[in-house]
Parts: sequence; structure tokens; C-alpha cells
Amino acid sequence: MLSINMDDVLNVISSIRPYLIAIGIIVALAVACMVAVMKMKKPVKRLVRGTALVAMIVGICVSVNMICTGPMRTMLDLVSGSGTITKETSDEATVLAKQIAEEGIVLLENKDNTLPVASGSKLNVFGWASTDAILGGAGSGSLNDAYAKISLLDSLKDAGIETNTELTKFYTDYKTGRPEVGMWAQDWTLPEPNISLYTQDLIDNAKNFSDTAMIVISRSGGEGADLPADMVAVVDGSFQDGTTYTAGVYDDTLNEGNDWDAGDHYLQLTNREEEMIDLVCDNFDKVILVYNGANSFELGFINDHPQIKSALWAAGMGHVGMAALGEIVTGEVNPSGKTIDTYVYDYEKTPWWNNFGDFNYTNMDDFAYTSVGFTGTESTSIVSFINYVEGIYVGYKFYETAALEGLIDYDQTVQYPFGYGLSYTSFKQEMGEITEADGNISFDVTVTNTGDKAGKDVVEVYYNPPYTNGGIEKASANLVQFEKTGMLEPGASETVNITFAVEDMASYDYQDAKGYVLEAGEYVISINSDSHNVIDSKTYNVGTTVTYNGDNKRDSDLVTATNTFDYANGGLTYLSRADGFANYEEATKAPASYEMSADAKSTFYNISNYLTPEATAQDEDPAAQAIKTGASTTLKLADLRGADRNDAKWDELLDSMSLDDMNALISLGGYQTNSVESIGKVRTNDCDGPASINNNFTQVGSLGFPVGVTIAATFNKDLAHSFGDYIGKMANEMDVSGWYAPAMNIHRTAFAGRNFEYYSEDGVLSGYIASEACKGSWENGVYAYIKHFAMNDQEQNRLDMLCTWSNEQAIREIYLKPFERCVKNVDLCAVMSSFNYIGNRWAGGSSTLMKTVLRDEWGFKGFALTDYFGVYGYMSSDQAIRNGTDCMLVNYPTATNNVQFRETPGAQTAMRDATKNILYTVVNSRAYAPENLKMGMAKWQVIMIVVDVILAALMAFLMFKFIKRYLKEKNTEQVTAE
Repeated sequence: MLSINMDDVLNVISSIRPYLIAIGIIVALAVACMVAVMKMKKPVKRLVRGTALVAMIVGICVSVNMICTGPMRTMLDLVSGSGTITKETSDEATVLAKQIAEEGIVLLENKDNTLPVASGSKLNVFGWASTDAILGGAGSGSLNDAYAKISLLDSLKDAGIETNTELTKFYTDYKTGRPEVGMWAQDWTLPEPNISLYTQDLIDNAKNFSDTAMIVISRSGGEGADLPADMVAVVDGSFQDGTTYTAGVYDDTLNEGNDWDAGDHYLQLTNREEEMIDLVCDNFDKVILVYNGANSFELGFINDHPQIKSALWAAGMGHVGMAALGEIVTGEVNPSGKTIDTYVYDYEKTPWWNNFGDFNYTNMDDFAYTSVGFTGTESTSIVSFINYVEGIYVGYKFYETAALEGLIDYDQTVQYPFGYGLSYTSFKQEMGEITEADGNISFDVTVTNTGDKAGKDVVEVYYNPPYTNGGIEKASANLVQFEKTGMLEPGASETVNITFAVEDMASYDYQDAKGYVLEAGEYVISINSDSHNVIDSKTYNVGTTVTYNGDNKRDSDLVTATNTFDYANGGLTYLSRADGFANYEEATKAPASYEMSADAKSTFYNISNYLTPEATAQDEDPAAQAIKTGASTTLKLADLRGADRNDAKWDELLDSMSLDDMNALISLGGYQTNSVESIGKVRTNDCDGPASINNNFTQVGSLGFPVGVTIAATFNKDLAHSFGDYIGKMANEMDVSGWYAPAMNIHRTAFAGRNFEYYSEDGVLSGYIASEACKGSWENGVYAYIKHFAMNDQEQNRLDMLCTWSNEQAIREIYLKPFERCVKNVDLCAVMSSFNYIGNRWAGGSSTLMKTVLRDEWGFKGFALTDYFGVYGYMSSDQAIRNGTDCMLVNYPTATNNVQFRETPGAQTAMRDATKNILYTVVNSRAYAPENLKMGMAKWQVIMIVVDVILAALMAFLMFKFIKRYLKEKNTEQVTAE
């Protein structure tokens, strides 16, 4: 979410302008009356003045009432209060949060069994980050201040480890905390002390304190900006929405030398960190590294320092999750997390390196949009682009396939594979025979703990499909299913059943078949310890190629999927496996052209050219007929709870509504769904927070769970479900019906600012974790807004009409995959669309995305909301509703959140459809459960009425007093005159 710009403020002021004028006229008339009576006799003068004063107060009160019940009603609704979370629920959520952290921390290295260390041990903890670890992320994913945070050092202390307080004081004396940059800002500072500040006494004392050292390295991230790819080029500045970021390192008088070398990026060590690690490794033979960051990091330095025996990955732990780190260090908890991304040695050698970041069109200036922020600074949104040239070869799918084809030396390229993680014990996995029934493949895997400590293991299932050189693009390793065992004691076994659909192994052929194809041949189905290392495998044979086209749709689809995103291809050269990735250099080079093609430009729309009858007509159904409005009915929305979407009662209810009723729902959907009195539609609350539930208006918030990557790293569907369940429980107690999460965009690159809340580089892992979270929240009647739909995989230029170019196979197999699983496996949810364009069409205004794929193919039944409706040159409710988006995420007037061209049958039908989608979701949510349904006035309205009554009585009393005094003085004058 973003800050309000001046255009929005002006729109709010414009909406209340008539009332402000009325107040001005009333005050002016009252003053005129007071002036006019200056020559009147004293009794009359006092009466007229008193009457004018009362009239002025009454007039102002009436105008304020009109403002509050009109343009400002929704804002007052949002700040009027919410419920609170009970201690019992909060305590239970705390236990769950710790469990997620315990299973989401990944053991990367453990040479010589350096970990665990015994409780009661002493430990030197190096690295300034040890005093201020990253627990969440900036923006909508930030932690609230309602709950105490467990720090990294606290977690070690609570686990019985004594840490070197002299070292800690050394760091806190140097710098006590990170810059106060605010919820919506970024902080790239890395305040590591210069190596010259480490005195010999400090090191000698540390060696005497303990023979073991821990080094902590942290990296932050958040909404609004990607992580810097060139730290030397980064300078302090501000984002286009007015928020600020801080770059570089903490500056002090002892800042000797450069902290970064030319070309260094944020996901590698600074010079100060390198020197500190060298210092520690020169003085200690047993070193434990903790990497505290959500984005995968260049950890190759571990190999260069044999003293680093153990390494742990602990991303944002939320309010209380960091407690798990100490438990794992002491062995009270056996780590069972797995990596959710591939860790490579050099990001500059990745297939995406040349095609992420800041790319702006040079021939689209006529579509630029300028707004003015609160500070008066102008900000211009321009048209930018990003090319997904790697196609389907994202993350491990590239590295495993490239190694097989001989393009790369795997061991020299990849440090830690996707799905990798060590344990303090050992396991054996035995794969049973494959069976097929009803389109599903099933087999058992027996997991046995062969070590001497209790622990959990993950069964990871991959398939390697048959590939024809030059044919449909296919990766050689594809996660298709996973399950996690329960706690296994030494020697104990558990049999895990694996089931997945045969159609899940089909590939999308966007060039020839223009649909999904399950090619004939041998499919190697394997159980792996990670994406690279196979434990055992079986072969599944497809005798005849199955093409899912025509009437032969996939079982999970409502209609047959076929090409709908040809317009987003962009004519790019996409990475191909053909001839051992022969086109690698050509496909992955930086963009050669910064001009949008003439064809794409001719169909590009934003505010500059969409809001005309001619443009909107292109998106309307020519067969649509004018809808019925204002019909009489006794039905109320509550009567349709549980009714089928096709029930005739829906038509009766919708026929009774006016276009203004529908527009009220469509236009004002920020952190709420609006009320509609005519049908008994109550206002409902929606709240932010991918790892929590936070009401930004009342400041009531829930416990912050560990961030999304940590939840995904558990590889535990049950924990993901419990996470969603407790989000739903806490939301219910807060009187919240909609949750702006989970976020499931893909880690296309390691540098995306919001990778902390997005689950993984893999769509299958992301889809299972997200769908379980959605199921859990919906069990409490809280609908999740799965986001950001779709391809919002970087923050750079997210408000600059970012045109995202990709081929249909990658769009469907990689970027839509987690959303597809959620829609098909969750009874009801909502969708939040994304800021970016797909090809040359805004995602929220793309009927192919929001209608054809989402509703027609997948069967989505909920409603779709925009991302924050800040206009930014392109968002308009007219384009949104005509193309499948139902509601605008804003709670005050903007230039385009109201449906403007609503007289045509197509527009009216679109408004009616959007209204039905919103109403259907809300009436089946917790808001309309009998125990929650509140049909009365909002608290602020009751307070206003009470105040009005008091003021009315007071004014009546004042008039009585004025008149009484006037009569008394008049009588006195008459007596005197006589």
C-alpha cells in the first residue's frame, strides 16, 4: 500500500467543497446580521445577534453532519473501532509462531557436528546485526508494535547460552539501532564497525570467554523497492510516493576505506563484513554463521573459511519466532527446514541478471502521468518494461536442466539446491511402487529415522518428463508434491502417501498445440533430498500423447485452456533448452530496444486514452442488455447466505439495486466492503499483513508470525493451514472479514524487495502453502485476498506502468501456478490484482487474466480487488469492471474510482456482475454469520446523534434564554417609557 498523493487529496476536498461553501455562506450571513443590527435598539439587537449565533452553529452542525454521512463516511467507519484479540488466542498463536520458526530455520552446514552446543555453553556473537536482527519486512508486511519482540541475543540467553556482553556492548556503543525510516521506507544501511575498532584486548577477552564464535549477517527488504544491484551507485533519496530510503553504511568519523567495491550488490558481503569474518576465523577454529535475511545470499565465503563449521538460515522470525534459533543451537529442537530458493555463488551469472531492474520506454512519453505529493513535489509515472527472457527456466528448473545439458558445472554454480536442508539426525526414504487410478498417481514412501535424535523429514517428489530436442520446453526437475513426516524417534518409521494428478505433469505448448500436452514417453518420478540429489525413482510411461484441447480439457479446468496471452509475448527471444541451451547468450542479454512496438503501442491504454466512450466500448459485451434497477423486493442480502450463485433470488436482489448502490460497492473498497442500506448490506473490515492481521486505522493488530519464506521453508502443509486458521481466528475477534494475503508471487530474482512475503521460486511449493493458509482462514469465514495477481515479481517501477513481457508457457507454468492451486482448492477466496501490466495491458484491466483464466478456466467464485488504487496514470474503475476486476482498493474519492461511463448496457452489466461477486463473497463470510451480523449504526453515528441531540437541546435552551431576556428587557423599556 502507498501514501496518498495530492491529486487524491484534492478529490476529497472537491467532494466536500459544496458543504464548505455552505458553511462559509452561513457564517457570512450570521456576521452580516450581526453588523446589520448595530443601530437597532438594545433588546432587538441582542435577540437578533443571539438568533444569528444559534443559526450559525446549527448551520455548521448540519453541514458537518452532511460531510460525515456523505464523502467522509467510509473513513469514519474505518477509524471507529474494531474488536480486540483475546489473550487465549494470542497465546495459542504464539505457540504456533514458534513452531513455524522451529521448522522454518534451515541448517545449511554442520561440519564436525559443531551444532548443537550444550545449553550452559558460552558463545561469542560477532556482527552488529546480532544486536538488531531483521524480524519482518517493510511496508504492508511490517510488524506492529503491539507485541514484544524476541531478539536474537534473547533467544540464545533463553536457551541457556551465555553470550559475551563485552562484544555486545562494543556493537551497541557503535550504533544502537537502525535508522528510523518508517513503515513504508527501506533501509540499506549495514552499520558494521570498521575492523580497526576491534582492539586486541577485545579479541583476547573473547578467546578467553569461549572457543566458539557465532557470526550474524543480516539483510533487509520490503515493499516499494528492490534490493540494490549496485551499492556504489545507490544514494539517499525518496520513492515516487514520497517515502524515503537510506542507502550505504552507517557513517562515522572512523569510516576508513570503502565499504563497497565498484559493482558490489546488496546480497554479498561488504568489505567491513569480509574483514570481520577474516578476523573471527583467524582467532576461532569453531565458527557458526547465521544468515538473517529473506533473500538468498552469496554464501560462497563459507567455502573459503574452513573455520565456519556450521551455518543456519533464519529469515524474518516475526514477534516471537526468534526463540527457535536458540532452541536449535542447543539441540532442544532438531532443524527440519528446507531452502525455498537456489543459492548460487554468483548472481551476475544468472539468466535473469541482465533483465531485471529499471527499463523505461523512450517512445511512450505521451502516456506519462504527473501527480503532486503532499510535499508539493511532482512525481511522474512513465511507461517501463521488464523482459522475462528465461521463460520457464526459473530457479532450480534452470540449474538442474542446464547442468544436465552441459551448459554449467553444477558444483561450481550452485552452493545449496532448492529443497536442501540438514538435520541433527539421519533418515532413510524408501519409495514404493507407483499406481494410477482416476487420473491420479499414488505411491507410498517409508521414512525411517536412522540416527540418534528425534526429528522430522520432508519427502520431496519431482518428475523429469521426456524431452525432444527443439520441442516443448521442459525442465529436467519439477517439484510435483511434498509431504512432511511427524516427529520420528530414533529407529521409528512413518509411511507417507504421495498422490498427485497425472495432468500435473503436462507441459503448456503455446506454439503448436496452444494448450497443455502430456507427451508420450517415460516420466521419471523420483523422491529427492533436494532438487539435485535423487534418493530413488520409478518410471511412469505415457503410451500416447494426450493433448488437452477442444473438448478434452484437463479434469481440474472448467473449460479447456488455450492461448490467451499471445499479446504479452513481445516478440522476444526466449531461453530454450534446444541444442544444450545454444541460445543462452542471445536470449539472456540485456534489452537491445527501449521502444514499444507500434502494434503494442496502438492498443496500450491508461488514463490518457481509456476514459472515453469510444475506448470503453471496446471492452463491453455487444450482446449485453440494459439491466433492471430499483425493482421492489422484500429480500435482503442476509436471505442469500448459503444460496447457490445461480439461485434466482440473486437476480431479484440485484434488480432492486440502483446504479448508485452498485457504484458505492465498486468504488470504495479500501480496507472494507461498503455498506448498501437498500439491501441490508453491512460494511465489513479488510486488513493488511501477509504474516499477521493489522488494522492500520485503529492500530489494533495481531501477533506477527514468521515471514512467508519461513512458513514455506517448513514444507509443512499442516503448519501452513494452522497459520491461516489462526489468522482467521484473530481476524474474527478483530471483526475483520477480509485478509490482504497471502502473497505468492515468484522469486524470479533474489533481489525482489518483497521476496520475504512471497513464498518461493517454485509455484508448486508456493501454491500448496498458500492454499492451505487460505483454507485455514476461510474455515473462520475470513476470505483471503490472494495476491498480487499476477506477475508482480519486482518492486522496481511497480507504479510506472510496468509492462511485463513473457511467453504463455512461462506465465501459466511458473507465475500463475500458485494462484491456480488456490482457486481450485479453496472453497472461496478473493483476489487482489497487481500494479503491473501483463504485456501492454494493466493486470487489473486484462479480461484474459481476470475473466478467461481466473473465472472461465479455473472457476473462481469470489471477487477481485485492485491493488492500492492510487491511479498512477492508469487505474480506473471503468476499465477494471469491464475486464473482470470488481472493487477499487480506496476509501476516499479519486479521479477515477467511480464508474463514469455507466449508461451503456455493457457497463451496467459489468457493474451488476461486480456487485454480485462482492455480495456473494461477503454474505458467505463471517460477517453474515448470525453471531457476527450487526445491522445497527456504527459507533460514530450513534455518537454523532447523541451530540446532535445535546446540541439541539442546548440551542433550544439558548434561544429560550435569548427570547426570555428580550421580553424582559422590552417590558422594562415600556415601563421606563411610561
